Amino acid sequence: MSASAPAKWDARFSHPIPHTGTYYAKCMLGGVFACGGTHWLVTPLDVTKCNMQVNPSKYRGLISGLRTIAAEEGARGLFKGHIPTLVGYSAQGALKFGLYEAFKDIYANVLGEENSVKYKSLVWASASASAELFADIALCPMEMVKVKVQTSPPGTFPTGTMAALAAMRANAAETRFPFGSLVPLWSRQIPYTVAKFVCFEAAVQFFYKNVFTKPKDSYSKSTQLGITFASGYTAGVICAVVSHPADSIVSLMSKASNKGKSVGTIASEFGLFNLFTKGLGTRVLMIGTLTGLQWWVYDSFKTAMGMGTSGGK
Repeated sequence: MSASAPAKWDARFSHPIPHTGTYYAKCMLGGVFACGGTHWLVTPLDVTKCNMQVNPSKYRGLISGLRTIAAEEGARGLFKGHIPTLVGYSAQGALKFGLYEAFKDIYANVLGEENSVKYKSLVWASASASAELFADIALCPMEMVKVKVQTSPPGTFPTGTMAALAAMRANAAETRFPFGSLVPLWSRQIPYTVAKFVCFEAAVQFFYKNVFTKPKDSYSKSTQLGITFASGYTAGVICAVVSHPADSIVSLMSKASNKGKSVGTIASEFGLFNLFTKGLGTRVLMIGTLTGLQWWVYDSFKTAMGMGTSGGK
């Protein structure tokens, strides 16, 4: 009687916690908290950064930009677009984190057990790019509203969410709402997300291999979450630099004087050096902090759900 064939390896069940549909759903909910809440918290930085990109001669730096906006529009001006930010990035976060976990298992199964370990960076990159492709479709309408509200001169465009939505729809031929910025958004967000996830996973593994060398489970949850934040912050700085030129293009597209111009024309007129540098310091501060917080919130939620922290295996 022949021995039975060994069960086929399945990435979904190779983890301490099986990756079932419930697991992915919890990851999506964690992504809502991680992205929606943190982007909302840094709205004043986002408002300032966008205006530095669109009008660099007026908004020259972070502190002076914050002061200019507050002086002209009051404290409320620093939170323009906070509702579209919360709604859009909550939807994006759900798909970004939830689909990342799912695609990571799908691609690992395609490669098989040995190759999925050998080419783990390729798995991380492919999974994060695939997840962001869908996440940006969910984000794009609210991102377009947010940027238009944040960068329009005071009094020229509604700041209330429903009024802004109505204005974007009514002028869809001009604003290209709801998906006119999708391609520039992909060009910004996909490289950003690939850097964010690959660098995070690599940083976590570096810490557990070279600094915290005992078994991961032997460290307290607070220590693990500290490693999560440090890894996330490191990844955030890198992906801020990678995605900054495309982020500048997304902001510049909302400027009235750029109406009807192609992405290439906008980039050429603004200048390559400006695309890479205007608002970069503010964006590094914002995205580094944001990414570190996102991973910390996400892993804190996973820990509370009994799913453990990310990476380091």
